[in-house]
Amino acid sequence: MDYMDREGKRIKNTTGQDKFLNAVYSNVCGRFLMKMLALPVVSRSVGCFMDIWPSTFLISRFIRKNHIRMSEYEPKKYRSFNEFFTRRLKEGARPIDQEPSHLIAPCDGAVMAYPIDLRTKIYIKHSVYTVASMLQNYELAAEYVGGYCIVLRLSVDNYHRYCYVDTGVKGRNHSIPGILHTVNPAVLDHIKIYKENARSYCVIDTKNFGKIVQMEVGAMCVGRIRNYHRKAMIRRGQEKGRFEYGGSTIVLFIRRDYVAIDNDILRNSANGVETKVKLGERIGKALFS
Repeated sequence: MDYMDREGKRIKNTTGQDKFLNAVYSNVCGRFLMKMLALPVVSRSVGCFMDIWPSTFLISRFIRKNHIRMSEYEPKKYRSFNEFFTRRLKEGARPIDQEPSHLIAPCDGAVMAYPIDLRTKIYIKHSVYTVASMLQNYELAAEYVGGYCIVLRLSVDNYHRYCYVDTGVKGRNHSIPGILHTVNPAVLDHIKIYKENARSYCVIDTKNFGKIVQMEVGAMCVGRIRNYHRKAMIRRGQEKGRFEYGGSTIVLFIRRDYVAIDNDILRNSANGVETKVKLGERIGKALFS
């Protein structure tokens, strides 16, 4: 899948993930193999390997294959693939929009936005979900009817650390266990993704956007969603956590009449097209500021 940038230009996807996964999931044997790879014991084993020195031999090829610009990142000799995968950006590489009325992207990724209505379905490419099924909490989901569900999908070439979108008070973490599986949209014709992925969410009482929900969704070989804080006072742009190896997704739930999502994102989403964004840049604006 290609994307649109913020200027409305199409960006070619160079990672090759979609093509590979379409090939794998187009036959029964491929789907069975991926199902086996998604078992927790396999995911844990892969995760353990990615934490040790021999995994560093994967780094150079990964950089070349996914066209990663290492000039953006702090120079470092990595002791494992996961240390490389969770590498830090150089200071200033992702400036945080500090305008209080601007809703910022919590991560690098490809974004789509959907109006929330519990009587209808939320379509994430070719699969169908509801806010309640994602949260496993109907009462909480009902609070967001009329608002927006913002889905930010990270690919393997993205920066895999993420931040808080505003200053405020963070509630406790809620963990939902699941079978880990890929969140790449190429597989959505074959597997209902969010019902199978482990995920974690919290409610944040923000200064400028009311109470929002931020959810992190793990993918295949990403059993470890690393969130740093329990209940806490947090600030805009502060690092919230990181994903370890694999592609992953962040979902924001915004209440009604709090935020106007930027027009280019809404227009692209209505056409079924993702918009490329970077951590810290504006994706919407508070309706009352």
